Amino acid sequence: RHGAVKNEDTFKTSPFHLDLWFYFTLQNWVLDFGRPIAMIILPLEWFPLNKPSAGDYFHMAYNVITPFLLLKLIERSPKTLPRSMVYVSIIMFVMGASIHLVGDSVNHRLIFSGYQHHLSVRENPIIKNLKPETLIDSFELLYYYDEYLGHSMWYIPFFLILFIYFTGCFTPVAEESRMPAAALLLMGPSSLYYWYLVTEGQIFILYIFTFFAMMALVMHQKRKGLVLDSNGLFLFYSFIITLVLIALWVVWLWNDKILRKKYPGVIYIPEPWAFYTLHMNNLHAAKESF
Repeated sequence: RHGAVKNEDTFKTSPFHLDLWFYFTLQNWVLDFGRPIAMIILPLEWFPLNKPSAGDYFHMAYNVITPFLLLKLIERSPKTLPRSMVYVSIIMFVMGASIHLVGDSVNHRLIFSGYQHHLSVRENPIIKNLKPETLIDSFELLYYYDEYLGHSMWYIPFFLILFIYFTGCFTPVAEESRMPAAALLLMGPSSLYYWYLVTEGQIFILYIFTFFAMMALVMHQKRKGLVLDSNGLFLFYSFIITLVLIALWVVWLWNDKILRKKYPGVIYIPEPWAFYTLHMNNLHAAKESF
């Protein structure tokens, strides 16, 4: 029966999934973080502005590979997990990532026309002078699909699947609660990617609630004499390091008045690409002027 926890599952342990965590980290860095970089550095004549960019093809590969890896991760859980919830989450993940693909493709291509990510849609010089003005509403709709609807349908299922997997990462054997050296090496790149995911995706609330749920589960299971296995420790410690990186990022940009204007809410977490178009683009322009 789907979702039922079998008695024999309770005390099963699972070795560290070096292959899956390595593939996750590699494809996250190459296909997600690397896609806007590939779009910028590759010659524009290879990928005209009215055609998909190299980053779009990276995104398409990400949309196929990541759901497959998530399913393989769930399959390796020592505990029988709610399959129906997993399948629905995977479907929503693919839908959200695909919506994001379209919106992100157009938004990043606008960089070549002078679009500045540190400004809102209506404040951008190339947008606010459009005629008729109803075209601006269309760009705001595109931004909504990219940054809000796409991100929500992408990241909520992603973190939900990670948490569902995390619920099965407990063992009564203290010796199993150790990470191999390979896990320690992967923890840095993995945490840094989650920092990028949270800051660029503007999903700090989702991330912090997932982290609090993980902490609560750890404390609850500890009362039963259960501890995290190596996979659970890897995921849990990666989230802790991510929180530290986010805090350092916010402290560093705390007094940036322009970014403060773009992110006026109580939770101030600037996007890395907004920082890039604000500061790094200016730096490149200054170098080219010499």
